[in-house]
Amino acid sequence: MKRIYVGVDISKATLDFCVMEAEQVTHHHIKNKVTAIRKLLKTIAKLDPEAFICMENTGYYNFKLYEVLEKFDFKTYVIDPKHIKRSIGLVRGKNDKVDAKRIAVFIERKHQDFEGWKPASEAIKSIKILLSQRRHKIKQRTGLKQQNSDLKSVAFNKATKRLVKINQKSIKEINAHVKEIEYLIGQEINTDQELKKEIQRIKTIPGIGNISAWTLAVKTEGFKRLKDPRKLACFAGVVPFEQQNGSSLQTKPRVSKMADMQLKSVLQMAAMRAVRMNNDLQKYYLRKVEEGKNKMSVLNAVRNKLIHIALALIKNQNYYENRLGLS
Repeated sequence: MKRIYVGVDISKATLDFCVMEAEQVTHHHIKNKVTAIRKLLKTIAKLDPEAFICMENTGYYNFKLYEVLEKFDFKTYVIDPKHIKRSIGLVRGKNDKVDAKRIAVFIERKHQDFEGWKPASEAIKSIKILLSQRRHKIKQRTGLKQQNSDLKSVAFNKATKRLVKINQKSIKEINAHVKEIEYLIGQEINTDQELKKEIQRIKTIPGIGNISAWTLAVKTEGFKRLKDPRKLACFAGVVPFEQQNGSSLQTKPRVSKMADMQLKSVLQMAAMRAVRMNNDLQKYYLRKVEEGKNKMSVLNAVRNKLIHIALALIKNQNYYENRLGLS
């Protein structure tokens, strides 16, 4: 049986499917609804029950497609949009139909380079949504705090002073919302005892708190994917890569900008906390700085170590203990 490759371009209201068979390419434009998706996937399954299906990660908009895909045996891939964008080179113009075909061509050529998608647990699905909402609230709060900072420098009458108080009230409400969201995340984790144990396990690492532990759990689908620490470190953008081209280009190794910025950000905060605490990561950081290493480079190495330590604990089912002589 010749393989079928399917590219899916996802938007809030609609889905565009490009189905590449041996001798023809067909396009399907459907509503982003479970009934419409199920009907089309049943048709594709008759042609090839193990067809390759690829889509970009667009957050919430993928969820209905995920729900239906769980009932089929397709080889499914969810790819970071940056991978597909970089692979197709210079292009002019775009629309949903063309994008779906580009995704289908991409997975036909590159499927062996990527790990297949697997359905996440109900707890992970809920935590993804809750963490996304938390980030949105934090962004709102940061904006309001910046507004107040600007207003206080120019507040010259009752109206502007009143506006500062309005913003302060909104900030207080957002703080309450953030606490409620964090409570709901805790409740979701309690419904999955295995996930709860793994999160408790990595929280024993210096610097790893609730947010960093929750983010690691979500990005690894409950520690079921990206279990190789080197792959997860590359995904998080904490691995420096060499830049060399003969004798004309040779610079110090640098981290790539092709990274999951959410994970990279929380690892940065975790690393900064870790090196302020009395533990072997702090000793490592201070020793490298004393040797003349750049502080940011050493901090990046700490981020890398946090990933390796976390996945080692998950693999060996251990808890973190401070050790001397961390290299």
